[in-house]
Amino acid sequence: MKLGKSYTQYPISHIPSRGFTLLEIVIVLGIIAVILGGSIAMLGKLGDGAKVQRAETDFNNLKSAVSSYKMLAGTAPTTQQGLIALWVKPTTPPVPRRHASVGGKKEVPLDPWGVPYKYRNPGKIDASDFEIYTFGPDQQEGTEDDMSSQE
Repeated sequence: MKLGKSYTQYPISHIPSRGFTLLEIVIVLGIIAVILGGSIAMLGKLGDGAKVQRAETDFNNLKSAVSSYKMLAGTAPTTQQGLIALWVKPTTPPVPRRHASVGGKKEVPLDPWGVPYKYRNPGKIDASDFEIYTFGPDQQEGTEDDMSSQE
């Protein structure tokens, strides 16, 4: 007497498979690749925003350093003296009687795109004050991605 059904009475070809076919796995991997590709593209665009934010922060820090220089020297550095005057006492007129280096490396800091910040006194937008600027990611003057401390 038999108590239950035995699976041995069915041929192997009639037992339903419990795995995935190669085609199903390839399709799922393709969908995952498309989603990851889109995510990476979005993160790249977020990185540009972070670079702009960093440049604005650098502008504020450099403006503070130039203001400190101006308090000690009586005037902001000239365009010819440039930002390097914040670290190294200028030798071209007007030579400040009092000079205090802002510390750190004795070189102009780089913008987020790897190029030293530029400086002019008087500024292009507001001629009554100095200006710190960068040409942005394309490094071309006069394009819409240029950034200035006077904006």
